[in-house]
Amino acid sequence: MDLSFEHPGEYLFVRRVGANTVTIVDRDFHKSLLLTPEKVVEDWPVTDAKQLTLSDVALIAELKPELVIIGTGERQVFPPAEVMAGFLRQGIGVEAMTNGSAARTYSLLAGEGRRVLAAFILPQG
Repeated sequence: MDLSFEHPGEYLFVRRVGANTVTIVDRDFHKSLLLTPEKVVEDWPVTDAKQLTLSDVALIAELKPELVIIGTGERQVFPPAEVMAGFLRQGIGVEAMTNGSAARTYSLLAGEGRRVLAAFILPQG
């Protein structure tokens, strides 16, 4: 299902974040996902920040973000150091935080027109 913007010039925004869900515009997502201001990549197969690999870095880098915000669920969990370094080697900033903080930070940066990507990790349900 494609999501659409409510008004021209807007971006895909996070309306709500729960323990097992993220609502983007008016659609609930129950599996991990990647979000840019223009696109949602559904069913991202990561359920824990410690599972992240350099393959995930490559997938995310294809979307051309300047900053990646990794939402790690209800608690902040840092991905493996090699993953964080993988982003930095490609000139992509990276931060890890709770999903709620990731949603707020994403919304602020996307609203400023930045090339931000939020990677929301949701528990397997």
